[in-house]
Amino acid sequence: MSNVSERREPTRGGDILTLGFATTVAMWAVGYFGRLPGVQAPVWVLMPLMFGLLILGGRLAGRWTGRGWRGGLWVGLLASTLNLLILGSLLAAGDGPNRVVPSALLWVPGSLLMGAFFGAMGAIEGARRPAKPPFAWPAAFAFVAAGATLLLLAAGGVVTGQQAGLAVVDWPNSFGSNMFLYPLSRMTGGVFYEHAHRLLGSLVGLTTLVLAVFLWRTDERRSVKLLAGAALLLVIVQGVLGGLRVTGRFTSSMDPAHTDPNLTLAIVHGVTGQVFLSVLIALAAMSTRGWRAARPKIFADAHTDALLSRAVVIIVIVQLVLGAVLRHLSHGLLLHITMAVVVAVVGLLAGLRAWGEHADVPRLQGLGRALMILLGLQICLGLAALWATGLTAAAGAPTLADVILTTLHQSTGAVILACSVLLALWNTRLLRAAA
Repeated sequence: MSNVSERREPTRGGDILTLGFATTVAMWAVGYFGRLPGVQAPVWVLMPLMFGLLILGGRLAGRWTGRGWRGGLWVGLLASTLNLLILGSLLAAGDGPNRVVPSALLWVPGSLLMGAFFGAMGAIEGARRPAKPPFAWPAAFAFVAAGATLLLLAAGGVVTGQQAGLAVVDWPNSFGSNMFLYPLSRMTGGVFYEHAHRLLGSLVGLTTLVLAVFLWRTDERRSVKLLAGAALLLVIVQGVLGGLRVTGRFTSSMDPAHTDPNLTLAIVHGVTGQVFLSVLIALAAMSTRGWRAARPKIFADAHTDALLSRAVVIIVIVQLVLGAVLRHLSHGLLLHITMAVVVAVVGLLAGLRAWGEHADVPRLQGLGRALMILLGLQICLGLAALWATGLTAAAGAPTLADVILTTLHQSTGAVILACSVLLALWNTRLLRAAA
């Protein structure tokens, strides 16, 4: 155990950041799906799950970081600190904006101590297991940020599907309250969907900020620093777009006379969120050891592979724009279907080429296979979503099938874009045309 620890590379805190944020994202995902209207899992179900995730995060720290129980303690403490973004909603007094119950003075330090305790307990158990080899923690952290973003995109899809984008009439406040102190008891129906989306957005923004600072401090490559800066700028713009989609202008007023909801911004907000996911995935790829150690394969048609994979990225973005227009404005169905055929043909060509031509390059072969599978799944989801939206049109209100299928369709589109970006990046990195 000690020998493994001695061989570990300096992590500069990347291991704690990665596992702490990963634990938090997992806890928020459980909380989000567990509290959805229609699910409303009781506290006695949710709390053991939350404690179990803290223990799991600590267990992974004990096995993967070489820090012993202290690693788990820091992971649990970080996760509990991040969870303060939600704890305020549980401690809000409810009898006035921005007021908390007196017991908050006990709950806040108590939650931090509890997180540290469960994390340390998990690490003690994890340290007894065979140690895992060192991770590329910057890449793992970027993947955690991408996972949080995918959860946020799914929550945004539910907001759109439930037509709840304007359920909370002001921004950045929520009905006059600080968004982090809006009482959980009032988060019902459409308000829950929209407010939860905002809270998840705050987590993604904070994760991106910490990731960017971490990469600026630890990665010497200018390309990574610039891309990390672009990710941070994009998430800030994305947050502002989401707010202005509700208010139409910079105002904290709840008076409809002072707000002007903007559907165009809603469309832009939806598409940039999917692009942002791909930026994080690109950061993750460029932070892997495989990227740094890559030795390009000499391939006569490397230029063709590069052009084809880049073309997939472009047409998928166009298709995402058309899909957003269709979802928000109910216009352009035939154009969206036509473009889907183009995406399927070009995407399958790129996937088949990566899978069939590069059996000796496992990363490209795997990405090609993944792209083909995702495209097939997306076609099925698109047909199912078309059927479900027909049911909604007949019922006059969103059906459960509509919300689930359209959200899955939208989220899969974002994953297809991310996979296409990965294929384009790795084609450029792993293939080189003959001189």
